[in-house]
Parts: sequence; C-alpha cells; structure tokens
Amino acid sequence: MKPLYTPADRTREFQVEDGPPHRSAFRRDYARLLHSPAFRRLQGKTQLFPSLEHDFFRNRLTHSLEVAQVAKSIALRLNHGDCYFQKNPINIDLVETAALAHDLGHPPFGHNGERALDDCMKGRGGFEGNAQSLRILAKLSKKEPQASPEVGLNLTHRTLAAILKYDKPIPIVRKDDEDIVKGYYHSEKKLVKRIKKSVLGETGDIHHEFKTVECQIMDIADDIAYSTYDLEDALKSRFINPLQLIFSLLQNDIYEPVAKKVAKKFNEEIRKHDLFKHTMDWLRPALDLTSLEEKTAALSEAAFPQDAGVDHLEQRVLNSAAVHAEMRRLGEDGTARTDLTARLVHECVEGTQVVVNGDVPSLSKVELKPDLLKRVEILKHLTYELVTQSSNLKTVEYRGSEIVCEIFEALSSKDGHKLLPDDYRKRVVEAVNDEPTRCRAICDFIAGMTDRYAIEFYGRLRSESAQTIFKPL
Repeated sequence: MKPLYTPADRTREFQVEDGPPHRSAFRRDYARLLHSPAFRRLQGKTQLFPSLEHDFFRNRLTHSLEVAQVAKSIALRLNHGDCYFQKNPINIDLVETAALAHDLGHPPFGHNGERALDDCMKGRGGFEGNAQSLRILAKLSKKEPQASPEVGLNLTHRTLAAILKYDKPIPIVRKDDEDIVKGYYHSEKKLVKRIKKSVLGETGDIHHEFKTVECQIMDIADDIAYSTYDLEDALKSRFINPLQLIFSLLQNDIYEPVAKKVAKKFNEEIRKHDLFKHTMDWLRPALDLTSLEEKTAALSEAAFPQDAGVDHLEQRVLNSAAVHAEMRRLGEDGTARTDLTARLVHECVEGTQVVVNGDVPSLSKVELKPDLLKRVEILKHLTYELVTQSSNLKTVEYRGSEIVCEIFEALSSKDGHKLLPDDYRKRVVEAVNDEPTRCRAICDFIAGMTDRYAIEFYGRLRSESAQTIFKPL
C-alpha cells in the first residue's frame, strides 16, 4: 500500500528553512497555531453560554482543547488497532493542530454572529466559520514578514487540508433568504487546488470529496464534544434537567426538528421511540435503578414498546418515583454528570472505525459505529433545540446579531474605514474601487473580535458613556 504521508504534504506557500531534525514540519505548525493571536482570542468567544456571563462554563478555547484531546485519543486508538496505521501511523501533531484550529473562524456571539456576518456579506462571497478558519491560517495571521502576498501562518499544505471540512466554494451571490453555505471562499479557490495537489498528487482533481483522515477525526471529535460537554454545561447550569431532556422528546416542537435532522443524516424514518430509547440508553448507566425489580421495570424496553402511545410512555415514567429521584440526583451531582459524559466519550473513541483507502490512504474513511453516531446526533440536536434555541439564549444572540450588523454598517459607510485600526484601514483604502474586497476586509476585522471587544467597539460608536480615546482599537 501507499504511504500515508509524502514529502509533498510538507509543502508551504512560502518556502522556509527546515527546522532541527527533532522538530517535524507538523510540530512546527502546531507551535505556530498555539502562539497565534487568533487562537488566544477563542477564550473570549461564546461556545454555549455567553462568555461574559461566567468564568466556569466552556468557551471556544476550552472546547477546542477538549476536541483536541478526543481527536488525539481517536488517532492513538486507530494507530494501535489498525494494521495499516500501525505501520503508517496518523501524525498526532497534525490531528491536534486541526482540532485546535477548527473554530478559529467563528465570529463573536456564536452562530448568530455567523449568520449576521453572512447576511452582511450576501452578494459579496458570504461568510462561514470554516471558510474563515482557512482564511485566518492561510492569509490573515502574521508570521512571515518576507512573504508577498501574505501567507498567514504559512502552515504545511497537509495541515491546511486537515481543517478543510467542506470541499466546495461558497457562491459569491446567493438569494437573500438562503441559509449559510459551508465551504471555502472564492479568494482561497486557487489555494485549495494547490493543497489538493500536494496531498493527492496530480490525481487530486478527480476526487469529488476531499476530506483527509485527520480532518475526519477532528470532525468526529467536534461532534462528540458538542453532544456531551455542551450538554454537561446545560445540566450544570440547570438550564435543563434530565427529566426535561426525556420529556422534551414527547413534545412535537422538540421531537419534529430533532427527528427531521437525524432522519436526514441517516436517510431513514426516526420515531419518538428511537429518540427516547437512545437518550435513555445514554442516561441509564448513571441512574441507580437496579436495587428493586419494580424500579427497573420503568426503564425496560418492555415498558416502552415501539408501538406505545405518547400518553402511555409519559405515564409510565411519570409514575415512577425512583426515576424522578434519580433524575433529580443526576441533575445535581457533578460526579454523576462528568461520569456520564466520560462514558459516552470513551464509547465513541472505542467505537471509531476506519476503512483504509489503499489507492489514496489520506482519504481513508473514518466513522463512528452507526448506533453511536445516531446517539451523538440525537444528543447534539437535542442540546441545540433545548438550550441554544431557548428564549434566554436567543435574546442574547439577537442582541449580538444586532451589534455585528450595526458595526458592519458603520464601517462600510462613507468614511467608515477611518474607524478601523491602521492595518485594516490600509486594506480598505487599497480596495476603494472593489466593493467585495473592501467588505471582506471589514468582515475579517469583525470576525476576529471577541464578544467583549465587539460590545466595547459598539459602545464607542453608540453608547453615551464610551471608552477613553486613549485605549487602542
């Protein structure tokens, strides 16, 4: 079989001298990312709960660290358990770098900030977090002063490939009501072609789906972290409790969007019983319901036959005092919550499987076993519907969206470039006759803001008690 890595993988946009023998090209990439301002800014960006509201719950930085740990565990397991990867091990530095970098492009205020910037950029190439991550790494970050044009952190092409989740360009012009399109910007189209050529050789253009094994591992780890650790935060904050989690599946306004998304993923019908069973299978190990026969009956499959009506399901669980007591304990017990998430993460790491592509090993297929993947998808979408879509968070997100749009409007107005820091002001002035390029520079500036900085910048423009003029932009 062909090797997993070739010298071409280590190609950079701007040629630099090799480091010392003990420091590989991919280790260099890891260090460059870790010391970059864009990575530090993740500590001030929302993951689930607004970062200004607390100093305990996860933010984009701690989320990225957890994704990196899960991704590394998956890679180590595949290297240990698969015959091909025992001889051609997946590079751990490369996997960790991809995981740490996967959310670099997210703007302030979470996905609502992303939607707001995309609305501002309609007709100008759009905005999307993954596309922005590639742009930050390959163009916006400052590392090689001699390089012209700018090459960002000047990472190897294999590292850039590892964060390229969606292999398609985002349309320059889209309908006003069209949702965010995932992909990469047209400004990076030629770069992506060079990346493919380095990773796949001259045959790169014939592959319709380009997603490297490292990128797939990162993507799986991201879904695992989102579906477990975000839910753990939601339980800790008491935004929801385990009983709400269960009974929400009996409500059509929760069941229907979750079932629709999961059904689309698996191309099969998803019934309430399926969602109920997978959620209970996840919760059951943390519930102490084994002491008496009548207690376990409430959670047995016999109690929840597939053809049971909603009223029957609800009544069986509601009538169980043991279930109520255990659900309440789980919501209040930090040890039980962390054990619950640790179990699922462990199951997912152990349940990751790979099919080696002998012709193109870099595109070998990595995936979770079907039952585990379904459980992860259900929990991920449940968290989104119950927490992210809750009125408390939507109110915060609405305000964030308004802030992003008003900052963009101010900066793109006549003489608005004068409100920008010098480096961005220069880019806007140079593109005075090129509106898409000018707006992209403004978009880059806003996307790089932390939540706090965006609120502060907005305050300078709109507040009656603005910050001092001596604080730099």
